Amino acid sequence: MKISDLNGVGAKRAHALNLAGIYTVSDLLNHFPRDYDDRSQIKTVGELILDAVNTIRGVVATEPENAILSRKNASSLNITKIAIKDHTGTLEIIWFNQPYLKKYFKKDSEYIFTGKVRTMYGGRIQMQSPDYEPCGGADNHTLSGGRIVPVYTTPKQFSQKTFRALIFQALDAVQVRDAKMQSHFNESGRALPRGAAGFGAESHFDEYLPASLREKYGLIERKTAVQNIHFPESNEKFLSARHRLVFEELFFIQRILLNLKESITTQPGVPMPDVHFQPLLDNLPFALTSAQSNVLSEIAADLASGGRMNRLIQGDVGSGKTAIALAVAYVAMKNGYQAALMAPTDVLANQHLSQCEKYFQPLGFETVLLTGSIGVRARREALTKIESGKTAMVVGTHALFQDGVVYNNLGLVITDEQHRFGVDQRLSLMKKGEHPHTLVMTATPIPRTLGMILYGDLDISIINALPPGRQTIKTYCVDSRYRERLHNFIRKEVFESRQTYIICPAIQESENMSEKETPKAELQNVLNYTQELSAALPDLSISYLHGKMRPTEKQQTMDDFKQGKIQVIVSTTVIEVGIHVPNATLIIIENAERFGLSQLHQLRGRVGRGDAQSYCVLLTDTKNDETKARMKAMTDTSDGFKLAELDLKLRGAGDFFGTRQHGLPSFSIANLYKDMDILKQAQSAAVEQFEMSPAEAVALEKRMVQVLATTRGGVM
Repeated sequence: MKISDLNGVGAKRAHALNLAGIYTVSDLLNHFPRDYDDRSQIKTVGELILDAVNTIRGVVATEPENAILSRKNASSLNITKIAIKDHTGTLEIIWFNQPYLKKYFKKDSEYIFTGKVRTMYGGRIQMQSPDYEPCGGADNHTLSGGRIVPVYTTPKQFSQKTFRALIFQALDAVQVRDAKMQSHFNESGRALPRGAAGFGAESHFDEYLPASLREKYGLIERKTAVQNIHFPESNEKFLSARHRLVFEELFFIQRILLNLKESITTQPGVPMPDVHFQPLLDNLPFALTSAQSNVLSEIAADLASGGRMNRLIQGDVGSGKTAIALAVAYVAMKNGYQAALMAPTDVLANQHLSQCEKYFQPLGFETVLLTGSIGVRARREALTKIESGKTAMVVGTHALFQDGVVYNNLGLVITDEQHRFGVDQRLSLMKKGEHPHTLVMTATPIPRTLGMILYGDLDISIINALPPGRQTIKTYCVDSRYRERLHNFIRKEVFESRQTYIICPAIQESENMSEKETPKAELQNVLNYTQELSAALPDLSISYLHGKMRPTEKQQTMDDFKQGKIQVIVSTTVIEVGIHVPNATLIIIENAERFGLSQLHQLRGRVGRGDAQSYCVLLTDTKNDETKARMKAMTDTSDGFKLAELDLKLRGAGDFFGTRQHGLPSFSIANLYKDMDILKQAQSAAVEQFEMSPAEAVALEKRMVQVLATTRGGVM
């Protein structure tokens, strides 16, 4: 059924629903509530709780009235007033500037109301602007009161009440339609075509999970689950419905990732008979740690196995992942293949370019840069070198897998900071070669629950030790009263030939940012901050960096900072990932409450890369208890995995990385922290083999195709 088949859905509403990704009745029924209001406890007038939200059922005792209330120095108010009564008393209810309600309410008719009750002048009680709904029908059924009420993320054109009614209409229409279908087949004497256990391909309540799987994991039927996720009949049925739908969502994503992993690892990889890293390692100015050596051994085994390597290197900031990547790229090039390294930003890609040129040129291998910001002539030259095979090492951004990029003999794909990419983007780059090996790197510690979703298709290696001599970064949290002392601290570090980062959450004052804990006027922004700091410290070389600058400007600024021409750089989080300036010893993060723990930890990792003691100062004026707990966690530990677990708990998966640019799929109901136990069940189920009828197998395959087509930004 199309969404426009429902009553009340005209062109404007259909367009608004389409913009929210809702095109069919099935889409609508899979638009699950984001929250619930428990309005099941109906009170009498005598039981009402003052200054609290109450739900009450009563009969309209008076004819509705409209009145105009004049106010000094303000526009007048149109007030609609009714009185309702039950066996315990009378309650006055009013609405502001909704005069049409006078015609809605009928004297002696019964309605249900939910709203806040206040004590007014003279001791009378009053409910203002409540939700309302008539009580009627054979079962006295209501949608907005006297029950657990769903709360949705609603498209434009829809109030909660209107959207709730549309969902109910859809549920009713589907049940009527399915009942007619059942009756038709019963009368014809033919068997109803079924999916797994329901109304088959023609039903909006298709059952996708095999009966044996549902039985083992105690899952209710999908039809019952969908009905009770929208309009729960009880707390118990709601919990059963949610468990079923969360399990289903996570199960299919796990199945997709496992299928992807199997399809990759069972393919033959490009042969690399010469797996010796030592010539590259001999050129490094340091010896590998035992953790790095262990990871290289795992990679060597992958390359020598004959299959395709599909491995993630996970290590904290500064653990030495890039050195591993260089060694593996060297082996690929030595065996006659090209290697491609994809980074999420131009700045990081240019940094990788410098490293590759430094270590590969002496060994006889050329490196080329390919990003969206290089000029037309440079791009043409790069594409020619890549296609001809003249260059063996290609470094770039998303441009590496765009149309028109033809590799000569791609044997290795390296993705840096994988959480900034979806699996689909990594696959797009892999498809540029014939079964190339894949190496993925991330410095963001990923909790196990997130790792199952982000990296379920990868074998994982962890670098769990930092290079010897690396000092702990001393971290402090202060408020704005310390700003002058911080200026003195900056000057002290600069006079000792050190450099400083200052991070602001906004680029300029007019930037449209959502207000979380910090009023917009109090947000520090890069451009104003640079001017103010330059005035306070006129003897220092201060500049700024942000994502809206032209790529050439950004690169020139970073080059000047690395060379020491800039002593203090004021920046947004564009420097969050991978920037390596060993001489930087101080980072000050303004409005620290605006960032998640994992992002703060990443930012802190920009310092502490040299021999000198380094410092991180978190600056916030908020008194929020959660913020205080997060700042204390930052000052108490430098363990990225502990911080990541806490961040996931406090902020949820969607905001975990401090940016919506990440490879997580969009979940319709699952919460990766709250649903850890269900995720473990779903992962176990995904690897098991269940007895299935042919119809069940078809339904399962059908749903897999649907998930593949609709999952956005993440596993697909």
